[in-house]
Amino acid sequence: MTHDFQAWSEIDNDTVPVDDGELFYETAGSGPAVILLHDGMLDQHMWDEQFAWLVNSGLRVVRYDARGHGLSSTVTGDWANHDDLATLLDALDIPRAVLVGLSHGARVALDTALAHPARVTALFLASPGISGRAFTDPFLLEHIREQVAAIGEPDGAERYVEHFLRMWVDGPHRAPSAVHPGFRERMRASASANVEVHADDAGPGMPLEVGAFDRLGEIRVPTTVLDGDLDSSDISANAHAIALHVPGARRIRVPAAGHMVNLENTPLFDQELHSFLSSLAL
Repeated sequence: MTHDFQAWSEIDNDTVPVDDGELFYETAGSGPAVILLHDGMLDQHMWDEQFAWLVNSGLRVVRYDARGHGLSSTVTGDWANHDDLATLLDALDIPRAVLVGLSHGARVALDTALAHPARVTALFLASPGISGRAFTDPFLLEHIREQVAAIGEPDGAERYVEHFLRMWVDGPHRAPSAVHPGFRERMRASASANVEVHADDAGPGMPLEVGAFDRLGEIRVPTTVLDGDLDSSDISANAHAIALHVPGARRIRVPAAGHMVNLENTPLFDQELHSFLSSLAL
C-alpha cells in the first residue's frame, strides 16, 4: 500500500443533477468502484488522507459532497440521500460499488444497502450513524440542545460549530485541550464553511430515510464496522448493533480515537480498509 500519488491531473470533478439540486464530486483511478461518504457538517475533504492511496490501489474512487454540504446544493425540501447516491452512480455509469462511510456517511451507506441493494458490493462503516435510532447519550443530547438554542443568535454560527466539535471531535471523554489543535482547527474550518454556505438548511426539508436500525438483518454484503474507544456511547451501541445483526459483520475497536477515526488513527484505519478491500472478490 502506497500513499504517494503523482496523478492529480487525472482527477475529474463535476456536478451531477439531482431533484432540485446538484451534487459535486471528484473521481480518479480505474477499476472496481469505491465511494467515500463524509460525515455530516463536513465535506469530501475529510477523506484527503485516504483518497490518494485508494486510487493507487487500482480502484476507481469517488468522493462527493452530500446535499446541503460543501459544493453541492443547499437543501430546498425533502430529499433522500440514498436516492441521491443512486443517481450519482447512474451518472458515473457505476453499476455497483463498495461504500465507505463515516458517521452520517455510514448512515447513508446503510440506507443505500437497503433501498438499492443491487448497487452495493460491500460496506466499510466507521463511527456509524443508523437511521431509525434516536440519540440517547446525555452528553450528545445536551450539546444538541445547545446547538438548537444557538440558531438565530448573533454568535449562533460560532456556537453551533463549537458544539459540533465538542460532540464529534472531542467526544465525551476529552476536553478540547486534549485534542490535537491542528486537527481540531481543520474540523472547525470545514464545519464553519459548511454552516456559512448552507445555513438556510435549518428548516426547509427533512431527509427521507429507510429506518435501517430495524432492518440490519436484511443486509447481505460483506460488512466491517469500526468505532473509536473515545466516542459517544450511542456510536458504540450502533457499532455493536451492526456487528450483532448484519450477518457476518466484523467490528473493530479503534484505540485512542474519538469519532473521526480515519483522521485520529489513520494508520490503523488505512490498514483495516486495505485489508477489507483486499478480502473482497472485486
